[in-house]
Amino acid sequence: MDFIKEFFLSTPITELIIILLAKAIEVSMGTLRHILVNKGFRKQGAGIAFFEIILWVFIASTVITGIASAPIKGVVYSLGYASGVLLGSAIEKRLAFGKVLIQTITSKELGPLIADTLRAQGYGVTSIEAKGKEADKIVLMVYANRKGNEVIFDIIQNIDHEAMVVSNDVSNLQGGYVTSWRRITK
Repeated sequence: MDFIKEFFLSTPITELIIILLAKAIEVSMGTLRHILVNKGFRKQGAGIAFFEIILWVFIASTVITGIASAPIKGVVYSLGYASGVLLGSAIEKRLAFGKVLIQTITSKELGPLIADTLRAQGYGVTSIEAKGKEADKIVLMVYANRKGNEVIFDIIQNIDHEAMVVSNDVSNLQGGYVTSWRRITK
């Protein structure tokens, strides 16, 4: 019983909370850094990496130097890591960095209406005639920012709820018509 009490009470609660929060922030920064670098925002990723590693050095040294006398620090450190992964991915989803290619396969009758509606909203749309399993189709392609691309899905679904819509992340895009970009300076 004394071991359990010692395990949980050997470190002040404020120190454990600081370890948990700092580790969650550090891992969130790492998640964002990784995504930014993969999306081509290398300078911003490097800036985040600087602060991320500063946090890591201080958090890790605090935990490692006291792990033998207070193993709860290792448990809290691990919880902070897991929390940081969740927090970082939630932040990235909200910020929605990057661009997507939205491809829609729709009927030949509704394709022009969808394309015209999207164009009226300021989106560049490329349409291609295609052959489906049972009928002629139209394939529509729209490049857009990830942030706010739900508007495009809503427009398509409101016109043709049977349309097949696929969205893919785009890492490089050059030329063509693209609506105003929400950019972080590269």
